[in-house]
Amino acid sequence: MAKSLLIISRQSPWSGPSAREALDVVLAGGAFDLPVGLLFLDDGVFQLAAKQDARALQQKDLSANLQALPMFGVDDLFVCGDSAAERGLNPKLLSLEAAQVLSAGEITALFNRYDQVITL
Repeated sequence: MAKSLLIISRQSPWSGPSAREALDVVLAGGAFDLPVGLLFLDDGVFQLAAKQDARALQQKDLSANLQALPMFGVDDLFVCGDSAAERGLNPKLLSLEAAQVLSAGEITALFNRYDQVITL
């Protein structure tokens, strides 16, 4: 049986390659039918902010990759509600509607559901 994998994306989309790398790992895992989940935590919640203009920073827009996650079998999507609120984002208005909003306590329990946890 394949080991399950939780990827924690903690970086904003414009702070370097970590956000894109986290998405690449998740998409690759999904393509190979690996049980994979994705948690947006800390500044990672900025990846889900609507109407971002990545061209202004000369970077690629991640929104198309985010929307493709369900097509790759990645349905376990989570966002830290506390991280979103601390950054002035309404979790209900984030661009990835399929993401389940979790509290800090629920995130702790989430870690126990996966065999491997990777933070990027």
